[in-house]
Amino acid sequence: MTTGVRRRMGVEERKQQLIGVALELFSHRSPDEVSIDEIAAAAGISRPLVYHYFPGKQSLYEAALRRAADELAARFVEPPRGPLGARLLRVMGRFFDFVDEHGPGFAALMRGGPAVGSSTTNAMIDEVRQAAYEQILAHLEVGEPSARLELVVRSWVSLAESTALLWLDGRRVPRAELELQLVHDFAALAAVSAAYDPGMAEILVGILADEPADGPFGDLVARLAALAPSPAPAPDALPAVPDQRLP
Repeated sequence: MTTGVRRRMGVEERKQQLIGVALELFSHRSPDEVSIDEIAAAAGISRPLVYHYFPGKQSLYEAALRRAADELAARFVEPPRGPLGARLLRVMGRFFDFVDEHGPGFAALMRGGPAVGSSTTNAMIDEVRQAAYEQILAHLEVGEPSARLELVVRSWVSLAESTALLWLDGRRVPRAELELQLVHDFAALAAVSAAYDPGMAEILVGILADEPADGPFGDLVARLAALAPSPAPAPDALPAVPDQRLP
């Protein structure tokens, strides 16, 4: 039988509740539009009690971003089994799940919000990017990346971030297409770099050796092949031209 008596939360439990409430609100609206009064009401406590646990909105915002950043970084974790293309496609699926679920919060994390310019916020953003970078290197089984490989991977992480932010602005391109396109983008960046660097060429050959024809990378090859013009027929295959000289 319920008595109606509300259980008193401990300090850490209450903090975690407030972080969860704030993150939920930030996920649906820009943090700049969410007030402490709204957070207090959603948590079922008074405004002064929110300030008892957090000095101000910025500290609560940063705590919510910390949780979001940790969750986003975890989306890049993938067991190192199977072809790389399929692994990257699963990672992109989880990445866009997060973006879809936390649209304004994701934009705030990557663009800044009430805490824009703070060293704490900037450090969290860099941690997410670094975690993604290290996960991709782990999939490639490279401990000490060359300058060109680092450029490829960091460029791709940046591209995934900017693509997601643009997608949120109207969602004009189907999400599934963007997820696959980003996997293709990784292959394209690696291929261009391989054309300049033997070390990158070796890595690319190793990646493609394990790729099935019906995988994401095989799909890219098929799409590019369809764009190539048909080769001109060999000279000996050309039809004979009648001799039109005058008798």
